[in-house]
Amino acid sequence: MYKYFSSRALRWIQTMIFAIEEINQRSDLLPQLKLGFHIRDSCDDTPVSLRALLLLVNGQPERGSRAESCAAVRRTVSPVVIGDAGSGVSMALLRSLGSFHIPLVSYFASCSCLSNQREFPAFMRTMPSDAFQVRALTRLVSYFGWTWVGVIGVESDYARFAIQLFLQESVQYGVCAAYTHFYPVALSQQALDELLDIIQKASSKVIINFSGESEMQGILRGIRHRNITGLQWIASEAWATATLLWEKFGDLLTGTLGFAIQRADVIPGLRQHLTSLTPSYIHDSAFLAEFWEETFNCRLNGSANTHFHGVDNYLDRLPCKGTENLNDFYSPYSDVTQLRVSYNVYKAVYLVAHALQDMSNCKVGKGPFLNGTCADPKDFKPWQLVHYMRRANFSALGVKVNFDQNGDPIAYYDLMNWQRNPDGSLHLVKVGFYDASSPAGHSLVINDSVIQWPAGKQAFRSVCSDRCPPGFRIARRKGEPICCFDCVPCAEGEVSNATDSLECSRCSEDTWPNKARDLCVPKTIEYLSYHELMGMVLCVVSILGACVSLSILAIFFTYKDTPLVRANNMELSFLLLVFLSVCFLIGLLFIGEPSDWLCRIRYPAFGISFALCISCLLAKTAVVLMAFRSTLPGSNVMKWFGPNQQRASVLLGTAVQVIICLIWLLTSPPHANKNTDYHSAAIIIECVTGSEVGFWCVLGYIGILACMCFLMAFLARKLPDNFNEAKFITFSMLIFFAVWITFIPVYVSTAGKYTVAVHVFAILASAFGLLFCIFAPKCYIIILKPEKNSKKNMMQR
Repeated sequence: MYKYFSSRALRWIQTMIFAIEEINQRSDLLPQLKLGFHIRDSCDDTPVSLRALLLLVNGQPERGSRAESCAAVRRTVSPVVIGDAGSGVSMALLRSLGSFHIPLVSYFASCSCLSNQREFPAFMRTMPSDAFQVRALTRLVSYFGWTWVGVIGVESDYARFAIQLFLQESVQYGVCAAYTHFYPVALSQQALDELLDIIQKASSKVIINFSGESEMQGILRGIRHRNITGLQWIASEAWATATLLWEKFGDLLTGTLGFAIQRADVIPGLRQHLTSLTPSYIHDSAFLAEFWEETFNCRLNGSANTHFHGVDNYLDRLPCKGTENLNDFYSPYSDVTQLRVSYNVYKAVYLVAHALQDMSNCKVGKGPFLNGTCADPKDFKPWQLVHYMRRANFSALGVKVNFDQNGDPIAYYDLMNWQRNPDGSLHLVKVGFYDASSPAGHSLVINDSVIQWPAGKQAFRSVCSDRCPPGFRIARRKGEPICCFDCVPCAEGEVSNATDSLECSRCSEDTWPNKARDLCVPKTIEYLSYHELMGMVLCVVSILGACVSLSILAIFFTYKDTPLVRANNMELSFLLLVFLSVCFLIGLLFIGEPSDWLCRIRYPAFGISFALCISCLLAKTAVVLMAFRSTLPGSNVMKWFGPNQQRASVLLGTAVQVIICLIWLLTSPPHANKNTDYHSAAIIIECVTGSEVGFWCVLGYIGILACMCFLMAFLARKLPDNFNEAKFITFSMLIFFAVWITFIPVYVSTAGKYTVAVHVFAILASAFGLLFCIFAPKCYIIILKPEKNSKKNMMQR
């Protein structure tokens, strides 16, 4: 019992008496034994409790006081103790009982520290351990997304161990304590102000309070005085069903959630037992006399009550009439709608009874003790009773009761919601439950739709940091709890497809994050395609260049007998136009999706075609030089550089390029490659040269031919002739050099399809330069100035 008068505690006492009387009347349970009892007031005080305990286990009556006892009891020594309600007092009692091995069964002590069987081997309880309550609370706050909660508790072993367990358990669910605070049992104004300051300043509006009903009253009184609103209270089982709080602080407690221990729907006959008290029965009982006088505000003559409450003078009270009836008044004592702790008391008595029954059923030679011996139910050692209690397995009111290896019952909690009725009264509504025996992930069941919240129609948000959506990862803030973090976008090439991801995962080589960076999507395939604008333009220009070259060839063939066409070696001009057409068409090999065979054709075709063109120009330039030298007296140069030698020089100049390409193809040929390094979001399908040396040798050889051609053309530019082709070849070579010298840095600095486009552009630009510089002036004369296409005009200086 408590220092202050408690109707609930009196109901617990009466429930124990009722259970004992019920067992004594049964014929199927302990038919050969009768249970008796002694009741002592612990006053919720450790020294008082220890004194009462020693009196019980020693069988000595308390001098100057009266004790409840059963008339049929034969023993004065109590072999088992039921109590205490408080965890701290229970721990003190157990340490004192250690040498006696007398079992102590608590009906309300929930501290997880009491599960330590090495320290408390004789302890059992019908109240679940706080370890289960804490797991239920962490799942509850996690369920509603409350990752930032305040945790407070009274200075006691119960609250201290519970909060310690909560802080450990909450880490697994990403729940953090915005603050933790302990306040004294006797809540002074200074201690209250300190607590309220913390609550007001904190950003969290969800508060878990491990305390009893009386401590909660003081806190609520201070909250009302400061007008603090908008709090979501989470009640521990110690006050989750303390309906008396509602009478004064109902407006502050609307929407409160809390786990309450399992309730018995009804204990048959208990209410009748509770309300059957009469003045004659209670006259000699200090407990009942105190309750009667406080309930009916009267005075019993010769009362055993020595405690007086209230501001009125006890002596001024009228004598009790003897006609008072408990059925005419509401009292928490007779309220059997929330039989939770009372149910635990009931089970505690039946635990002792079933242990004694199992002891009675023991057969000699098959007993659990030394040499198969059994214990005598009428004369046993306390530790022998502990043995049977730990193995007890029975049903109480249709509910199976058993215990784990620590002497703790399997936990089952009702999730209660404090709801306000239209008339302002309290309605405790069960909105869910927690069953520790259920599979992981299914232990907590909540019906959200029936919950009444403190404000509005949905739960408060109580977070230190908003959740990180997919595409982001959590970045912890240094020196702050794990619930306080920043959301950082996933790095390039990484995704996160879950909320609150700790890390982003890298996409595979063939995939890339989408814009939201929450999904890896296939990379885009990139190459110079015929279907894109740039590819189409280059394709059209390539075909146009080939058509123009063939058109000029047709014009030259039509006018092949004219002096202008016959001058400067008509056959080389025809070959040059054919090779230029090929150069234009070579550009088409660079457009489209690359493959190994296409890459092996592309570069050699490019190198050989341009080698043919430059070799033809080199031969034409040589013809110009030698033609003028042959006009000198005694010169016989043209004899050694006739048509056959010209063809041979073209083939020889090209053959060197062919050999270079063959060596390249045989050693390290070009091939198609998927490049993911340059552009992360795309796969660039490109032709790699295989051997950089081979590629630059091909270009270098073309450059050497171009330099020789340019040198010879430059030397022949001022030779006398009305139509000296050398000057046009010189100019075409300058354009050729300008294009390819510009090509080199651009080619090296670009990648992907743009590299290919630059290469095609260089081919087309240089080919057009050769075509127009050399053949445009001749076509102009042939078509527009035919009068100049005569031998006479050709011979003029």
